[in-house]
Amino acid sequence: MDNLTHSLTGVLLARAGLNRLVPRATILAVIAANLPDLDIVTGLRGSLCYLANHRGFSHALFWLPLVALAPLPIWWLMARRKGVQPVDWLKAYAVSAAALLSHLLLDWMNVYGIRLKLPFSGEWLHLDLLNIIDVWVWAILLICSLGPMLGRLVESEMGARRGAGRGMALTGLLLVLAYIAGRAQLHDQAVKALEARMYHREMPRRILALPGAFNPWAWTGVVETSSAWHVVPLDLHREFDPDSGRTFPKPDITAVRAAVLATETARVFLDFSQAALWRITPTPSPEGAVSVTVHDLRFGLPGEGAFSAEWIVDPRGRVVHEGFMFGTMGSAKKP
Repeated sequence: MDNLTHSLTGVLLARAGLNRLVPRATILAVIAANLPDLDIVTGLRGSLCYLANHRGFSHALFWLPLVALAPLPIWWLMARRKGVQPVDWLKAYAVSAAALLSHLLLDWMNVYGIRLKLPFSGEWLHLDLLNIIDVWVWAILLICSLGPMLGRLVESEMGARRGAGRGMALTGLLLVLAYIAGRAQLHDQAVKALEARMYHREMPRRILALPGAFNPWAWTGVVETSSAWHVVPLDLHREFDPDSGRTFPKPDITAVRAAVLATETARVFLDFSQAALWRITPTPSPEGAVSVTVHDLRFGLPGEGAFSAEWIVDPRGRVVHEGFMFGTMGSAKKP
């Protein structure tokens, strides 16, 4: 999820009760709720390095007890004037671990995925319940975070007693859980609708139902059959038409498969990609070479510049260029 979602979740967790454990618990929870995403610094070495390391060990359950220690020195610097006791370190650690766990669970809910099982397995896990940026989650968290602040302004004018916002925080967290549960029900309906149809007279081999950012009833189906990939819109309020989307035939990749799979770009990108569309086209340089591109259809159609990798394979079957594009970040190299 985006860092606004993680930050607001940390705020509500603190107000819901964690701020009763130690001083400066809210700041600690916000830091811990965002800490795993510090792996963005790996992007300084290129987008392929970022893809290989993002949502890696800092997002794994096994390493959570260790990662939760990292914010404690910062917390101590902020809270030491409040008279920190030895037992407060354990309480602060509990706050950090709880906020950190919220980050992992939210990232598990979305399309991008997370490698929760590291170091035992590098499998990408994704529930596809939430968009990476979900405006309804934003709305709930913002209202329940800002509500107590507005209430305090009114109370200060009226001379009423100020509250801590605990009830609003608990309400916000429960509403987010209820929203996710509702999304899970809608996701199940979407998957069943996609499974129940044929696509150009072929049965689906694999199905992904991807959520949108705005309408909970609107999904994008990414369907693999034996000969093609199909990307189709699905509105649960309307009759589903499996022919209403785009179809991308699968090319014969026998001649280039071994060379491409031997590269580092393929190892990283194809491990991550859950809907890999291959394309092969002639390229003018070098003479007789072909361009092999792979697009992850979860993040857009070919040409939309999201997640895609490219290899140039010469007539001898050698890769002379490889590169990966992630948004505006890019990396390329020649063997």
